[in-house]
Amino acid sequence: MKRAPSRISQLLFLLLFLALFVTTDYRGSDELPAAVNSFFRADPLLLAACLLAAKSFTLLLLPALLVLILTMILGRVFCGWLCPLGTILDLITPRIAKRKAPSWLAGNLKYGVLFSLLGAAAAGLNLAGLFDPMALLLRAMTFFVHPIIGDAARSGWVGLYRVMGDSRDHLAPGYSLLRDYLLPFRESSYPLAVSSLLILAGIILLERYGSRSWCRHLCPLGTLLGLTSRLSPIVRSPDRVCNDCGLCGKVCPTVDDRKMPDGEECLRCFACDRVCGSGRVRFRFINPLRLRKRPYLPARRVILGGIAGGLLFARGLRWKSAEARERLLRPPGVRDEAEFLAKCVRCGECMKVCLRSALYPATFQAGIEGLYTPLLLPRLGYCEYHCTLCGQVCPTGAIPNLPKGEKEREVMGKAVFDRNHCLPYAKKSNCIVCEEHCPIPRKAIRSRLVESLDFSGRRVSLMEPYVVEELCNGCGICENVCPLEGKSGIEVYAVKDKTPIAVAISEKPAAKGKEDDDPYK
Repeated sequence: MKRAPSRISQLLFLLLFLALFVTTDYRGSDELPAAVNSFFRADPLLLAACLLAAKSFTLLLLPALLVLILTMILGRVFCGWLCPLGTILDLITPRIAKRKAPSWLAGNLKYGVLFSLLGAAAAGLNLAGLFDPMALLLRAMTFFVHPIIGDAARSGWVGLYRVMGDSRDHLAPGYSLLRDYLLPFRESSYPLAVSSLLILAGIILLERYGSRSWCRHLCPLGTLLGLTSRLSPIVRSPDRVCNDCGLCGKVCPTVDDRKMPDGEECLRCFACDRVCGSGRVRFRFINPLRLRKRPYLPARRVILGGIAGGLLFARGLRWKSAEARERLLRPPGVRDEAEFLAKCVRCGECMKVCLRSALYPATFQAGIEGLYTPLLLPRLGYCEYHCTLCGQVCPTGAIPNLPKGEKEREVMGKAVFDRNHCLPYAKKSNCIVCEEHCPIPRKAIRSRLVESLDFSGRRVSLMEPYVVEELCNGCGICENVCPLEGKSGIEVYAVKDKTPIAVAISEKPAAKGKEDDDPYK
């Protein structure tokens, strides 16, 4: 039997999603030709949430507006022809035994989820990315699946080297192909990796309550597209499974008992029309003025309750500890925390492409409202001075896509020496590792020769380091390379004033040894 056009389209878009996923990584070039953020830019749920939360429109999300218009005309085709998570569910569901769905799953829960998210977004709290199907899929792949595949491939390659000895070079071209095009550029482990996988596994397990159970009963993107598809002038008839053959009910992914879906539940896969041998199934255009006769909309109390719940959450989830706020370092170009949280969809792409393993998903450092948003953790990695990859892959502009020269001047925080740990201060021993690694042309970390007494009372000459705050951009390399074990002798702290470093200061190289180059002398 030939595959239906909708299934062919699903498989092609799933392959495209996977191809863009492995391409969204550092492959030797500072510019990415394409990224998986294309799927997020076509996501109407993220468009609605960003519009409500940020109170502004970005052209980056124009494809999502086009998807909404397409849905108004043809119906819920995105879910039936394009969605990668929906395709995975369609491929898996035949292998999962079915049972009756619980009552809590079959009610108006999906409307409560959608309108709670929209209500919270209207109050400035954008949590849509936590429930968006593509964000859920991408986080599980980025934080768990892809790193596990990379670790397994590298470990297997090391094992082959040991077993094959000198003959191993025959396999080198094969490994080079995997390393350059498929495996992650670097070894990484992320917090929230297991939870991301468990959420995806939970969505798959919902298939035991019927095919596309997540899409029909919970998915906020599917619910939004379903409500939009009620405006479509295309309707299906008949509305029930025929008693004599029933083939349409067997192939429909969203059939409910013997009632065939229409309007917001129909995915427009046209599988029923394809298998109908009697020609009874029809998809026809009707007068748009008759659309008001379509039955059922969610009860007013569900909509109002969802919006009220979202507004309540928006006010109650914003607390964060002062200690965590001190170290709340965001990617380069993020100057306003509220604007960043309003736009960030928590997709994880910036963390995936981070060249020096500096970005990680927040747990509770930024409060519950900042869950899964990217944080810079300098002790684990640092922001590469010339790298602009995170801004290139951000689908909503939460991380600005800045030219290299502008990105280098963006301030993420300021470095501060801890005199109780830094070796020249605490141990009276010379160390200039942080100064040597500082990437700022005029050096934001410098050393001055001072005379001091060591702990035995002897006079010693020390190179005492200090930070030139006007030059420091908070990239974190100093904290990352500090040779002390455990706590670093220098740490990067968040600052309110993130005015970019002045061009004259950052681009003019320092004339070493001249005192007038030191603003503190």
